[in-house]
Amino acid sequence: MNYKLLFPTYRSRYRYVSKTLQALRQAQSFPQGLNLGCGEGDYDPVLLRYVDQLTSCDINEADIDFARSSNQAFDKVTYQVEDACQLSLASASVDLIVSTEVIEHVGSSEQMMVEIGRVLKPNGVLVLTFPSIDFPFTYDPINRILSFFQKKISLGAYAFGHDRLIDTEAVKRWASAQGLELIQEQNLGNYLVGLTEMYWVGICQSILKPNANNLSGQSTKGKTKGLRPSHKKPYLTVLTDALIQVDDFLFGKGKAAVCKGMVFRKKR
Repeated sequence: MNYKLLFPTYRSRYRYVSKTLQALRQAQSFPQGLNLGCGEGDYDPVLLRYVDQLTSCDINEADIDFARSSNQAFDKVTYQVEDACQLSLASASVDLIVSTEVIEHVGSSEQMMVEIGRVLKPNGVLVLTFPSIDFPFTYDPINRILSFFQKKISLGAYAFGHDRLIDTEAVKRWASAQGLELIQEQNLGNYLVGLTEMYWVGICQSILKPNANNLSGQSTKGKTKGLRPSHKKPYLTVLTDALIQVDDFLFGKGKAAVCKGMVFRKKR
């Protein structure tokens, strides 16, 4: 059971990636795709619908081992351990890059964008999601207040191994410097979604999820193996989708967002 689909923030990202790729695939083909920071590989079955071949990589060997085992039925995906800031892939070798909630974990977010620009082919596409520094007050009131004093604690928006959140304008600058043109931007989780996940999701993950902080070489000893995701969709996901739709209708046009989704195309 992919329990993560019940969480509105995760489900928002998952829906965004799937719908975005479906729309993009109608206009162009993607012979070679890259899932940059694949984690447990739960996005890979979706990505494989839209690419001919997929390279799926992560810096954490345990996550790569799990992803390879979980998706062994798919023959169009290759798994490998990679540092997102120093990829072994050849320049201009990839038609599509999908990277979800990775750029905030790497040593240098800007250097990761440099590597994306290097390996992406001209006219290639980047689909990127990241936790926004402009998160709603309802999601993490403690860190929102602390931000006025240039302070933060590892809770709420700064759970999940986030030592920093990402500024949308900074992403645009980094992308532009690599010849990447913004073609889409969308909020993923607003005030209502933020309220439903205030603090408890991050706390549960830190207790139960293997490699909760998404770090290389992190021990998973004592963590509940049953919380590793499978491909089965929970029935109650329909309620999560309804919540997301209401949230988008009420607050989707504002600046505040738990996460941001952005699509870039590399100039020819």
